[in-house]
Amino acid sequence: MSVPFIDLKRFEPGFLDRWAEVCREVSAATRFVGGPDVVRFEKQLAAACEVDAAVGCANGTDALQLALRGLGIGVGDRVLIPDATFWATFEAVVNCGAQPITIDIDANDLQMDFDLFQQAIERYQPKAAILVHLYGWASARLDDYRNLCREREIHLIEDAAQAYGVEWRGQSIFHHCQVATLSFYPAKVLGACGDAGAVLTSDIELAERVRKLGNHGRTGHYDHGMVGWNSRLAGFDAAYLSLCLEYLPERIASRQRAAQRYRERLMDLPVRLVAPPTGTIENGYLNVTLTDPEDRERIEGVLKEHGIGSGRTYPTAVSKQSGAVGYLDSAVGGEKADRLARSILNLPLFAHITDAEVDEVISAMRKAFGH
Repeated sequence: MSVPFIDLKRFEPGFLDRWAEVCREVSAATRFVGGPDVVRFEKQLAAACEVDAAVGCANGTDALQLALRGLGIGVGDRVLIPDATFWATFEAVVNCGAQPITIDIDANDLQMDFDLFQQAIERYQPKAAILVHLYGWASARLDDYRNLCREREIHLIEDAAQAYGVEWRGQSIFHHCQVATLSFYPAKVLGACGDAGAVLTSDIELAERVRKLGNHGRTGHYDHGMVGWNSRLAGFDAAYLSLCLEYLPERIASRQRAAQRYRERLMDLPVRLVAPPTGTIENGYLNVTLTDPEDRERIEGVLKEHGIGSGRTYPTAVSKQSGAVGYLDSAVGGEKADRLARSILNLPLFAHITDAEVDEVISAMRKAFGH
């Protein structure tokens, strides 16, 4: 049995019929940009995430830039970010004219290292920081990050592109955030039918600035109070996301079951199956298996021989990317992020992956180690 790394076609019975009817309704009413579908989804999203406002936008990268600019981050401002993240986190800071500083990770939860973060604040006096909730969980020091940034009046943006549905201490991970951003790229836990994103906050004034920035800085149809750009959420994407919300609890549950099955059945192998820190309920976004860097390619080869897909999320630390040259202000540490990039291996994990498929992956992994 072959098992793909990801399969986005695991639709529930009746889902595609319902989606076809939604498409007909949206098309008949030409609700293509903005409109009631977007309004409805934003309200649903805010309620689910336990915040007062959700502003839809064109994609997750724009969500980061909207949040940064909405907070007044611009030319000359320093922004701390983790060295292990998707390139968009770095890119968004640069595109706002600010200067990114990368911080190494904690080897336990693979999130940004809080102690190094504290040191960087003293040394660089940043105006903002982006804390990335990587792999479908959060930093074990999440409360410490929020409290410290509040005390030091540093804007904290939480990049939650991979964290929709994550819970922290019994509540939505977004419950106490200043501002968070989401990506609805189709491969996400909550994915759209195209590119889409959102900014979450309980600061209503910030939400309104973000909304204006993403709609050409409009204060009226032909009145522009600021320079923004076009980053509006499409009606089709909003309608699709609203429909997906009805099915999401079981999709997340299936991911969580598979993630736990991997941990339980591979724990005796000489690899590390990373689990979320205490206090976090993951969403099952990614399996994170850490291998000996010198052995990873061989393991991938065995998986491929058995028809098993795999991934490397992400294979290069941000500070090591060639595109960082000329934009990276400073790097605080980086050795742990670099080792993570060289050792990470992601096994298949997606909504409605079956136990039989997971067991097939487990069997191939065990064969890779002669078990």
